[in-house]
Amino acid sequence: MDLFAAIRAFLAVADEGGFAPAARRSGMATSSLTRQVDALEAHIGAVLLNRSTRSVTLTPAGEDYHLQAARIMADLDEANRGVSEREGRPRGQLRVSLPVAFARLHVAPFIPDFLAAYPGMELDLLMTDEAVNLVEHRIDVAIRLGSLEASTLIARRLAPHRRLLCASPAYLAERGEPLEPSDLARHNCLTFSYASGNRTWRFTKGGREELVRVRGSVRANHSETLREVALAGLGVLLMPSWLVGQDIAAGRLRPVLPEWEAHVGRLSPSVSPDTAIHAIYLADRRDSTRLRVFVDFLADRFGSPPYWDRF
Repeated sequence: MDLFAAIRAFLAVADEGGFAPAARRSGMATSSLTRQVDALEAHIGAVLLNRSTRSVTLTPAGEDYHLQAARIMADLDEANRGVSEREGRPRGQLRVSLPVAFARLHVAPFIPDFLAAYPGMELDLLMTDEAVNLVEHRIDVAIRLGSLEASTLIARRLAPHRRLLCASPAYLAERGEPLEPSDLARHNCLTFSYASGNRTWRFTKGGREELVRVRGSVRANHSETLREVALAGLGVLLMPSWLVGQDIAAGRLRPVLPEWEAHVGRLSPSVSPDTAIHAIYLADRRDSTRLRVFVDFLADRFGSPPYWDRF
């Protein structure tokens, strides 16, 4: 038995949730994957997968083995790539976790240029707004927005993460412009559906802080939908500048209360007050050439200040 091949077969089946999808992704026969996983279970003397006609799930032993095996195989792949990269340009796969809207607007447009510059590389993009576990999902680098929880991960700051209060010129002409944060209680505020149910906007200026409980006719868990509603003139929007900055530069939206810094809710004591766009990765990835060139490429394309904040 080729132990490494068997481990990779097990990881593929576990990650894809079945033998058939794992076979399709790996280009191997389902029967071959089955034999390899059977041999691995016999070798270690434990059942790793619960198998049924509809699904494949990890047993408790399988969950423990998956966590450690994934890390070991990732380290082995990294060692192989590291030696290979010393002989030439970076090559191989880079697995990246990205917030959905940010990736669509500010990463996807640059991918063709990146791959043209580094033709030996492949990008495996996990598009999700969840803060996934980098080890469990075998993520090389994740882009995170906002404040970071304290952790042992390495974080590189790529750009500021500012929230801006804005509305369309048509809405402000009809409803008037808020002069103080408290005025927002009388406006139609378009709010994001946070899991906590938080509809409190926080404003700071100098040493002052004001909390405003807002409400409005539209609430959504999709930031780009709220942007479209604001562009249509329906209300006041609090969104990151990377989402609305170019609309403000073009005059489609106007800043509201620009002298105030705007936030959502109060910060948890465990969260850094520095809100930024970060690339985060495990400490053992710090010497990865593939990771470095990707993060450097994004930082260069974003610019300083980032292009979406130039208005």
